[in-house]
Amino acid sequence: MRAGLLGHLLSFAPGYRRAGVSRYIEALVRYLPEADPRLDLVVFTNELAYCGAREGIAARVTWAVSRLPTQRPPVRIVWEQTIGPVAARRRRVDLLHAPVNVVPLAGPRPLVLTVHDLAFLHYPEHYPPLKQRYLAALTKLSARRADAVIAVSTQTRDDVVELLAVPPEKVVVVPNGLDGSLRPVHDDRLLEAFRRAHGLPNEFFLFLGTLQPRKNVEGLLHAYARVRAEISMPLVIAGARGWRESSIFRLVQELDLTDQVRFAGYVNPDELALWYSAATVFVYPSLYEGFGLPVLEAMACGVPVITSSISSLPEVAGDAAILVDPRDTDSLARALRELAGSPRLRAQLAAAGLERSRGFSWERTASETLEVYRRALKRATASPVVVERRG
Repeated sequence: MRAGLLGHLLSFAPGYRRAGVSRYIEALVRYLPEADPRLDLVVFTNELAYCGAREGIAARVTWAVSRLPTQRPPVRIVWEQTIGPVAARRRRVDLLHAPVNVVPLAGPRPLVLTVHDLAFLHYPEHYPPLKQRYLAALTKLSARRADAVIAVSTQTRDDVVELLAVPPEKVVVVPNGLDGSLRPVHDDRLLEAFRRAHGLPNEFFLFLGTLQPRKNVEGLLHAYARVRAEISMPLVIAGARGWRESSIFRLVQELDLTDQVRFAGYVNPDELALWYSAATVFVYPSLYEGFGLPVLEAMACGVPVITSSISSLPEVAGDAAILVDPRDTDSLARALRELAGSPRLRAQLAAAGLERSRGFSWERTASETLEVYRRALKRATASPVVVERRG
């Protein structure tokens, strides 16, 4: 099988674009060839991503590199809808996988689409209007045109079926996974050196994620302000700036939290295990997630977790975390107070999280993704219309 993967959102540059979907694409490039050595994977991307990938990412794939600056959204969109179908035909791919919400609306099939979340439908006010309208329209058309849709959680699958009117039998849940490097760091000297290098205290609450409205950092700050007089743990907010994040910094000033809250900025993915392992408690009170990878990563690194009781987060956390309504400031404040004051509960949750995280791996994600490819190919082969279009 020769499969094409649209990899223009792959990024190795520091910043929020290296989080989330970029790491998903990187995992597919790394692990799909391992899942089936007979797979011929063609990765369509730009020169910037390719140059960043050459040293450490799957040498067994074929790179189809565009000279156009498709790291810029307008250029990428034009490439996907016009040049992409032509490039796929020239490379004679048997199947094309669009890993982030949008497929080419004309051109060869079969098509596999991954939908990560529909936050732009649940929280349209959190997005620039033009971007929200583009995502709403193109994701619906793409999900209907695709021969198979991968959803990263049951929550996302239900959203795709209900909000995009896609037949349930076409949507398959394939959870995200974990890299093997994400495990507890037990070397006290290494952790102490890491804390010193980043100016971190011995104990602290950690939030790690892109700073944007639906991550609910403002809700976390309000809850933390209610308990700061009772606990000694500062709050470290790590992650790149995304969009509409300036109000977060203003709120720290308004709540007089400048001495207790520290912004750590962008986190290098290579240091994730150290950030999680150095923390005392990981807090992730997001309003909506299609999966919630940071929760899984924190559990895999042995840190107790507080997260939301809504969207997909209970699917990831199970009973291995404290779940709270992220819109209930009192509940979130109580959870902060409870874990700050109970080393025993922290140890219990850490052990439970480690155990739960063992059920997730990128190897599993790759294997189940390949099965979706095979189903899509089988469906296409059975359709004379699709065969004719592939010509």
